[in-house]
Amino acid sequence: MTDTARRKIVRAAWRLAKDYWTSEERWSAWGLLVAVVALNLGNVYISVQINRWNSAFYDALQSFNRGELFRQLGIFCILVVFAVSMSVYALYLSQMLQIRWRRWLTRRYLAAWLANRAYYRLQLGGTTDNPDQRISEDLNQFTAFVLSLSVGLITSAVSLASFVVILWKLSGPLEIPLGAWGTMHIPAYLVWAALLYAGAGTWLAFKIGRPLVPLNFARQRFEADFRFSLMRLRENAESVALYGGEPVELGICCERFSGVFENFRQIMRRQKCLTWFTLGYAQVAVVFPVMVVSPRYFAQQIGLGGLMQVVNAFSFVQNALSFIINSYTDIATWQAVTQRLSGFEEQLLAIHQATGAPRQITSRRGDAGVAVTDLDLDLPDGTPLLRGVTFAHGRGESVLLAGPTGTGKSMLLRAIAGIWPFGRGEIRLGKGSMLFLPQRPYLPLGTLAGALLYPNADRCSVPPARLVAVLEQVGLGSLAGELDRVENWSLRLSLGEQQRLAFARILLMEPALLFLDEATSALDELAEARLYGLLRAAPWRPTVVSVGHRSTLRKFHDHTLDVAAFRPGREQPQPVRTIFLGPPEVLAVPPLAGSC
Repeated sequence: MTDTARRKIVRAAWRLAKDYWTSEERWSAWGLLVAVVALNLGNVYISVQINRWNSAFYDALQSFNRGELFRQLGIFCILVVFAVSMSVYALYLSQMLQIRWRRWLTRRYLAAWLANRAYYRLQLGGTTDNPDQRISEDLNQFTAFVLSLSVGLITSAVSLASFVVILWKLSGPLEIPLGAWGTMHIPAYLVWAALLYAGAGTWLAFKIGRPLVPLNFARQRFEADFRFSLMRLRENAESVALYGGEPVELGICCERFSGVFENFRQIMRRQKCLTWFTLGYAQVAVVFPVMVVSPRYFAQQIGLGGLMQVVNAFSFVQNALSFIINSYTDIATWQAVTQRLSGFEEQLLAIHQATGAPRQITSRRGDAGVAVTDLDLDLPDGTPLLRGVTFAHGRGESVLLAGPTGTGKSMLLRAIAGIWPFGRGEIRLGKGSMLFLPQRPYLPLGTLAGALLYPNADRCSVPPARLVAVLEQVGLGSLAGELDRVENWSLRLSLGEQQRLAFARILLMEPALLFLDEATSALDELAEARLYGLLRAAPWRPTVVSVGHRSTLRKFHDHTLDVAAFRPGREQPQPVRTIFLGPPEVLAVPPLAGSC
């Protein structure tokens, strides 16, 4: 990795982290961070005291001073109690800071992901894979690694400064005879030996472990893709079972896992090389200081206590200088996580900026029902889809968008509803609330009452009797006793029952503008007639825009628009007016119950 790339990652990490440390939680965050750093520095102080204790303890052992030996054991017990206490609370407060930081980032990223329908736009043309995994897992790893690496770096720096001073005082000079050229004098040679040993080790660790960064980046994507395939299988268990598609699903899951497997094998090979080096480096570090200081010991310039103190100080200096070597696997993972989060944030920012910029498809609210003027629609890659769509219908009227499959009916409906951004033109909608019903309604996790009221989260605003009444109206009266039952209703209910439940939402919300995308495709004609009859009889008279293929739908709408005629190269049509066949009661049928 080049220096430019490293600086880019550091800047990205700072950009991701800085908002929290200046947020409304900044005082508690800084307080916890100061406490964690103080406790870790307290541990460094205890380590310095233990280093001094080494000299006194081993000198007492060498001189057979039993009284001093037991006195030093007592001092050691006190030091250990303080060291353990500070380590425990440093870990506890660090974890508290991590989860609070993660909570703040999770809320922020969820809000940005959901704002301006960014979650939808990412699926249309974004390059960010698995945004759910980046929010749930990458944020957790980012906060954990930033805290552990930053606190570890501060602790290592203070430990290095403390023990370099001790080692400088204890090591003494080194005289190297050079024959006719005299003698080379190296003051505090143990300090230079530690710097040389750790510096060479750090450089080699970077060379060996550098490929781990892109491998860890890819690992997050492969793991998320495999997990998504399993989740999709679970959510569509009934469809797979009815098709007998187990062999195909097995092949898909195994193919996804093959990416995980191959990526992990590459990580294993690179990790093996790095582990060979780091373990060998650590083992040599055990005897290296003894070998370096042994000339002074054999020259009787220091005693056994001095030897152990020097060895202990040298080990602390070497460990502090080897922080990058010992943490390189974590650093590689942190770099990969930072790159993924930075890319995700850039995509979200681009979407929000595009949303705030002047839109090519302008939408205005007024007194009219639905009016579209010179609307051109494209696919996300720029391919023309519809050209010159123009029609206007008054408030309380209904229009059916008809035409063969693939002509762009659903895209036109999404553009009118304001969620399809690719195109140009003008859309004017009447005032009041809007509701969009897709072919497969979304049912959130939770109670049946919550699914009925979605997206309204305030259940107290609607009495239970009202919920029971609308269930009866749409033919789901058998579910009236299960309003408080928590279940995965998208799996429990058939598609026909889910579409009826979506119409129950209409009756509860009473939207002024209603968009139906094949919202009755899973219902029989009698059920379809009853539900559309409920809309025609609704006292608030919504403006309805529907998409459908059945010819029976035409009689429930005031106008029919052939969308196929707006395809590029086709002559633009005039909207066809369809006369509604009779008052709502003519369409009424006995209440329906049970599943479709």
